[in-house]
Amino acid sequence: MNTLYRPGQDALRHALMRPSAEKSDIDRAVREILAGVRNHGDAAVRNYSEKFDGYTPVSFRVEKNVIAEAAGSIPEELRESLRSAFSNIRAFHSAQLQKTEVVRTAEGVKCWSRDVAIERVGLYIPGGTAPLFSTVLMLAVPAGLAGCREIIMCTPPGKDGTINPLILYAASMAGVTSVYMAGGAQAIAAMAYGTESIPPVYKIFGPGNRYVTRAKELVQLDGIAIDMPAGPSEVMVIADETANPVFVAADLLSQLEHGTDSQAIMLTDSKVMIELVKKETELQLAGMERNSIARKSLANSSLIQLDTIDDCLAVSNRYAPEHLILATADPYLHAAAVINAGSVFLGRYSSESTGDYITGPNHTLPTSGYARSYSGLSTGSFMKKIFFQEVTEQGILNIGPATELLAAAEMLNGHRNAVSVRLKYINDEQNRSARKA
Repeated sequence: MNTLYRPGQDALRHALMRPSAEKSDIDRAVREILAGVRNHGDAAVRNYSEKFDGYTPVSFRVEKNVIAEAAGSIPEELRESLRSAFSNIRAFHSAQLQKTEVVRTAEGVKCWSRDVAIERVGLYIPGGTAPLFSTVLMLAVPAGLAGCREIIMCTPPGKDGTINPLILYAASMAGVTSVYMAGGAQAIAAMAYGTESIPPVYKIFGPGNRYVTRAKELVQLDGIAIDMPAGPSEVMVIADETANPVFVAADLLSQLEHGTDSQAIMLTDSKVMIELVKKETELQLAGMERNSIARKSLANSSLIQLDTIDDCLAVSNRYAPEHLILATADPYLHAAAVINAGSVFLGRYSSESTGDYITGPNHTLPTSGYARSYSGLSTGSFMKKIFFQEVTEQGILNIGPATELLAAAEMLNGHRNAVSVRLKYINDEQNRSARKA
């Protein structure tokens, strides 16, 4: 892990650079997969599944009885923990549902919007050595609350042709309507374009490796919406002299075990804290099961001393971290200065891990600096707003003349005429009524 003491701007900028990868080979491979699935459907997905996952499914769809049986292989204590996570995630995301408000913008003019669920959404859940059953809850719970009619999930099988029972149990708990054994870029292609077995969706959600991420970016060009741009996981910790170095080191390492391209940064105003955290990181790293992954990602990571905590906050806002931990004496004071971050954790006991699993807010967050302009997933991510407006006779009399002037100023006379004919009609009707009187 790199250590920097009051670095200059160039050294600081270099330390904060995100890991990057050569994209040309990935791009070519993903384009080939997308084209194959688009043109050949199930056959292409089977071929790619055999090539990349080492298993060729006879049927992609996981039957309901298989999903139901998954719960039986999970210890009750773990099932109870999952139910607690489900309850907290549901409680937080339920609070995001908004009541329709009618706004009267002028006399005779009413406007409102209505949140409408995206009818069919696709969730991608990675498999591999870390089956992300927590992500099933983070995606499917808000989708269900939003009212999505079909919640389709794709996840890769193991080489034995099975899916981790925790993933299936979480899917059943959270209301996923159908589960398919498909992984990688081929699963994204199947959900984007549809195959004989897997229906196309209107928006795709979920994390994945570089191939999955690139596939999502490319299908977006074909008009299929995605949740957000994605990159490697990252955490930034702002620590003052009161921080617990054991906690800080653990938070940094918890993020680094995600992958070799993960990044962890500590900013502090204390040189002593850097030495303590560096020592503690080495101690904890030796006992980690995913030691080799975390150790490689240390090359992307840094402990940085700046002059003040305010300087640390300024650098954090420029970096825009996915996860930000405020390990300071007054985290509420410092939280008020945060303007760019995906999710913020306040105080010494707020570990990023609790946010990943059980506190309630979504753990699907903007990375790679996208927190400057993107939010984490919410119930609203699975909805779209439809706007409504009603203009009465009195309303068109009030706003019609101004509309005519504005349309004429833009030289859109057809727009002006659509109002003018209405105003003329009302004027003629009033004149006829006056003559009758």
